Amino acid sequence: MPLTVPTIDTSSYQDLFNQAVARIPVHTPEWTNFNKSDPGITIVGVLAFLTESILYRCNQIPDRNRLKFLSLLGVALTPASSAQGIVAFANANGPPAIFTLTPDLEVDAGQVPFRTEEGLDVLPIEAQVYFKQSYTPTDDTIQTYYSQLYASYTTPPQNTAITLYQLTMLGPGAASSVDLTSATTGLGPSNPVDGSVWIALLARQSDVADIESIRALIAGKTLTLGIVAGTSSSAAANVDLTPNPLGSTDLNSVLGFYMPAIDPSLTPPSYRRVTATPSGNVLSEPGTIEIVLPSVDQLDYWMSLDPLTAGAGEYPPALDDTTLAARVLTWIRVQVLSPTNVTIYWMGINVAEVTQLTHVVGEVLPNGTGAPDQIVSLAHPSVLPGSVSLVVSPSPGPAWQVIDDLMAAGPEVPVVDPSVPPGTMQPPKLPTNVYLLDPEAGALTFGDGTHGRRPAAGATMQVDYDYSAGADGNVEAGSINAGPALPSGVTVSNPVRTWGGSDAETPSDGEKQITRYLQHRDRLVTKSDFQAIARRTPGVSIGRVDVLPAFDPSLSPNAPGDAPGTVTLMVLPSSDPTNPNAPVPSQDFLNAIANWLDPRRLVTTEIILSGPSYLDVYLSIGISVVSGASVHDTIVAVQAAIQQFLSPLPPPGTAALPDTVPVVETTAPSLLQVDGGWPLSKAVVRLEVLAVASRVTNVLLVNDVLLSASTGESVDQIPIAGLQLPRLAGLSIVTGDPTDIDDVRGASATPASPTAPQVVPVPVIPEDC
Repeated sequence: MPLTVPTIDTSSYQDLFNQAVARIPVHTPEWTNFNKSDPGITIVGVLAFLTESILYRCNQIPDRNRLKFLSLLGVALTPASSAQGIVAFANANGPPAIFTLTPDLEVDAGQVPFRTEEGLDVLPIEAQVYFKQSYTPTDDTIQTYYSQLYASYTTPPQNTAITLYQLTMLGPGAASSVDLTSATTGLGPSNPVDGSVWIALLARQSDVADIESIRALIAGKTLTLGIVAGTSSSAAANVDLTPNPLGSTDLNSVLGFYMPAIDPSLTPPSYRRVTATPSGNVLSEPGTIEIVLPSVDQLDYWMSLDPLTAGAGEYPPALDDTTLAARVLTWIRVQVLSPTNVTIYWMGINVAEVTQLTHVVGEVLPNGTGAPDQIVSLAHPSVLPGSVSLVVSPSPGPAWQVIDDLMAAGPEVPVVDPSVPPGTMQPPKLPTNVYLLDPEAGALTFGDGTHGRRPAAGATMQVDYDYSAGADGNVEAGSINAGPALPSGVTVSNPVRTWGGSDAETPSDGEKQITRYLQHRDRLVTKSDFQAIARRTPGVSIGRVDVLPAFDPSLSPNAPGDAPGTVTLMVLPSSDPTNPNAPVPSQDFLNAIANWLDPRRLVTTEIILSGPSYLDVYLSIGISVVSGASVHDTIVAVQAAIQQFLSPLPPPGTAALPDTVPVVETTAPSLLQVDGGWPLSKAVVRLEVLAVASRVTNVLLVNDVLLSASTGESVDQIPIAGLQLPRLAGLSIVTGDPTDIDDVRGASATPASPTAPQVVPVPVIPEDC
């Protein structure tokens, strides 16, 4: 049963006062004046007040005991975490010069300080982001009119179709987002007709008269783009900017950045691809991208174009505002290269990433006492691990360092190990100038002399460290607007809210971890230990963990139990922008988990981390639909059911099942799937696919199911072995008899017809000015 916290006494001041006054007639009958003006009553009130204070302190003893129990168990409370964000700098009114800002520059949101993660050049230019949003006229005569207007531009006319667009700006007060790949329209992210986002680099209004000198000034410089992107098609109001890293992503294989390559002899216009260097996985969390601008002779774009040419086809958008058009220096075109749904919510220039923290330099700690197990507290709790730098004077030996366990420290006075024979090399010397850090409490604990050096009596101690404001660092957009060290004329603002700040763990929350901690002591012993601890790897979002004891995938043949001392973990990220239906763990994803598990494994255990080996599967299904039901909706529902049935991940929002609840019994009991998704070592069976399709609403009958691998005829089942998982490479669902399986395999690799009409985007003039 749970233990309740006892309350020693609940008496309040008034209760104590009333009880004391009620006893007066019993002990001193001659005392008859109980008015407040009586000196005796005043004394009784003072004593009641003091007694209430003593009772309050006594009632804190249980909570203090609980904290002490947590400390003895070694369950440290999690410190506050720092908020992250991005800020954009601007030089709107200063001189036309490039300001170089160094890393670790302080910018403030009121009383909450932030620090930049990297340096950057603040270029004296501005930027606006546009996209060509699809426009469907309400009157068919408008489409006919533009088709006739651009008949001479589109060549040959019989093989060319035009699509109308309206130029839309991306940013606050404008379009909330742009989906570069989705085909949906209406609510949600807008869709460009050319699959591109266009960034106009503009000279400031005050520099229009000398625009060529601005081109020469920024040529060859590094432009820092900021981007807030995602891989879902949620509306901007539902966007969650909380970081969810998937490991490093090769940005240049997903997004292409292009700048004009001026060559009058080339029609349509050509573009030169520029290399983009991201700060991290900018498709998973807001970040920055560095682009080196070309030389001054290439920093240009097409001007003085024919009115029908400007903004049409592959040309950059034509700006209706002539004042704004005169400020354009050049354009940057952003396109998606891989089949990934990329949604962009914001882009800007002169951007840096920031972290919420406060520097403390040279804080003076109490002098050393020479006693063992000294504990000193810093002025501010919620210390950021890795930021503490301690100086003890006098102190022999190397600089003081943080250690995880004082029992691993050496004695402050060197001693000879009596267990080693004379003349034999002594064991390596253990560090002595070490201390334990409790970041949540901001406390430093020193050794007892036998394990770790004691600060000598009278030794002075100074410390530098960083601490976090926790959840107070989560501020809204525009809150970061000041910087004490910013150059004159340079301003700063955060275009989106900051994220990731959290307060320190409370003792009651820490108590909830006791059961988990006592089960495995943060050590990898049982299968459930591997499952639970791997899932708590910081910095990554794990979608699935399969634990295979005594299994080594590099040995062949090999089954679980054949490789004692080896444990294989098959891990998958919760999402993968590049391979959304068959996620693949990146090397950084695996390294993060490996670094987390390595210090927690047993010395005799070898851990192998791996992703799955996907086996392509092709399906062709013929169905009959209930009379009156929508054929299209039924086919879409069957497709979704089959995709989820063969998916390597559980359905979104489904929690992992306990390790003790097997979902599917397989021939190898140690391969029981516990995280959802397709189980390991389970064959893909044609009749199971038929059963899944038949359970979909409005499916009257499944006429037949054809199942095949990459080659060969249709089969009844496809065996799966080792770390293999099925990948649905081709799927055909039709009414009537199923499509021939060879056609399904061929259709998945058939390129678009070369005779398909060329689509030429052309701008439409707004009806209202």
